[in-house]
Amino acid sequence: MYRQIKTTLKSILPESLLFGLEPVMRSIYSVPFRGQGYHCSICKTNLKKWISIHDGADNLCPACGSIARTRLMTTLLFEKTFELEKQSWSLLHFSPSRPLKRLLRKYPKLDYVTTDYESQYEDCNYDITAIPEPENRFDLIICFHVLEHIPDDRKAMEELFRIVKPGGTVLLQTPFQKGPTYEDPTITSKTDREKHFGQDDHVRIYGLDDFIVRLEDVGFKTKRQNAVELIGEESVNRLSIKGENVVVFAKK
Repeated sequence: MYRQIKTTLKSILPESLLFGLEPVMRSIYSVPFRGQGYHCSICKTNLKKWISIHDGADNLCPACGSIARTRLMTTLLFEKTFELEKQSWSLLHFSPSRPLKRLLRKYPKLDYVTTDYESQYEDCNYDITAIPEPENRFDLIICFHVLEHIPDDRKAMEELFRIVKPGGTVLLQTPFQKGPTYEDPTITSKTDREKHFGQDDHVRIYGLDDFIVRLEDVGFKTKRQNAVELIGEESVNRLSIKGENVVVFAKK
């Protein structure tokens, strides 16, 4: 229902106005979903149910629009690993979700830079394979669900290593499959990419071990942990995150 309302409004309102109205719209729309049992780590709303999306593969927060991986990221940033609200860090965020970006903008200590290759709503439109930032620029980089879109992912990894500070961390996540990475540069049509890689703008499906090797080849030291290991089973259930959801920590 929410998506139907949003689609209708898109046809009659400018996108910039709709973008600004989204938090108000979601606040109103979410009222019947509120209750106990679940919790959103971004907007702090308690819920009795989520909005099921992608044929039940994910759960959307009706109050802020977050999906599971964004709630996991937020829990890592503020509760379990980084305590970001206490840091005076420089942070580069690739293709940020709107709910998490709104939250991070509230912290004046952060030197927070957002980037997306095409979006008009981000600070920058960086090509991840040629980032116009100096060496050792950022304490923390968030790169969730980006590298599976990039043909020259090794060059992108080199750039991430170049611009993160010594001792800094790049947080990474992509879709993973068991076994080796599957990629074929001759597969170029949207139909074929969706068939082979699961989405029409993906160029590969990583095997986790291969992904780690590529990162370490450019100089990173890596650690991989799933959601249960990172935040605990109780939080996984409250946030409706799949426990096997893996985050890769790449340190320089």
